Amino acid sequence: MDALVIGSPVYYAGPSGQLTAFLDRLFYSNKGAMAGKPGAAVVSCRRGGASAAFDRLNKYFTISSMPVVPSQYWNQVHGLTPEDVRKDEEGLQTMRTLGENMAWLLRCIDAGRKAGVKPPVYEPKIATNFIQED
Repeated sequence: MDALVIGSPVYYAGPSGQLTAFLDRLFYSNKGAMAGKPGAAVVSCRRGGASAAFDRLNKYFTISSMPVVPSQYWNQVHGLTPEDVRKDEEGLQTMRTLGENMAWLLRCIDAGRKAGVKPPVYEPKIATNFIQED
């Protein structure tokens, strides 16, 4: 896998429970295997809550040393039905831009690899417990 694109409808200002359960397991069980792979999240909502759901999904990438692929706005579309979403011209343009940016970043990573650019070498993780006993 070269990259990860995840998408979810928005329920109560968050991504679906099924998706978050899957991602919890994927990222916990892979222990660093996603590092360096570009990630992008996409959300779809009727009206509100998109930015909160989008933010929550992006946290999987940022905690895993994954480059987050941007677009021209938050990666969201709006509409109650697929027909409604097709009318969201700005949202659809945002998705096209996201696709272009993902393809460009993957080409850049491939070109760097072919040119001998080495991926980052990460330090062993340090886990700090802020509750300390005397």
